[in-house]
Amino acid sequence: MSRISQVIKTRQASGGKIVVPYLVAGDPDLGTSLRLMHALVAAGSDIIELGVPFSDPSSDGEVIQKGAERALARGTTLLQVIDLVAQFRTTDPDTPVVLMGYLNPVEILGYEQFVNSASEAGVDGVLLVDMPPTESPPLAGMLADAGLDLIFLVAPTTSETRARLIASQCTGYLYYVSLKGVTGAAISDTDSIARNIGLLKTFADVPIVIGFGIKDENSAASLAKLADGVVIGSALVQKIAGLPASDAEDTEIEASVSLIGAIRKRLDQTG
Repeated sequence: MSRISQVIKTRQASGGKIVVPYLVAGDPDLGTSLRLMHALVAAGSDIIELGVPFSDPSSDGEVIQKGAERALARGTTLLQVIDLVAQFRTTDPDTPVVLMGYLNPVEILGYEQFVNSASEAGVDGVLLVDMPPTESPPLAGMLADAGLDLIFLVAPTTSETRARLIASQCTGYLYYVSLKGVTGAAISDTDSIARNIGLLKTFADVPIVIGFGIKDENSAASLAKLADGVVIGSALVQKIAGLPASDAEDTEIEASVSLIGAIRKRLDQTG
């Protein structure tokens, strides 16, 4: 059983929901990202989605785009992000880490080097936003052989036929995008989310988490009722944006992840 599956199984056994924060690796710098990862675990995170900064993030809104720009301005590379996971693993052998990003940097590095490096570093899963499921088998096979999960997105506009294809190739968890838009936009139609999640549950063999538009404890609690967990991205990256590079105080690090602690507490209270 993968580390992702084990963590989800343990949380579900207690009747809880999965909390998955997203941060951009290298924002404001790699050393601070490492401190943030540990702080997120202390705040109650189950899985960490570590964003690989990319110059053309098509699914990301302004907040995450700016985070990626800050990371790229400091020269953050895919290999450095993978090394960040290796550093995290020296003191945290348990918390799953998913690399989330775009296909271009992986193709430039090469599938074999990417998978080998990620596996050796202790990465648990990969989510490539712009990789079509029909083109995923070569990389999917290599990831599976290395014991890494391949995670996919399903959008509100995804047809049932395509959603079934995506679900059949997805391992770890399935990421449902809550709205028609980019990260950070506001959620306005929970009824359609409930219907779509209900349909996905009829054929998906993996847990389903909801992301995009979750800004606070209330929105997290509302959407967590519909699925197995929630992903918090833009709201967290916005708080991290105010951190100084290299020399942030411990209190500043803790304050920047306080939203995750508040969401964890709320979900534990509401079930």
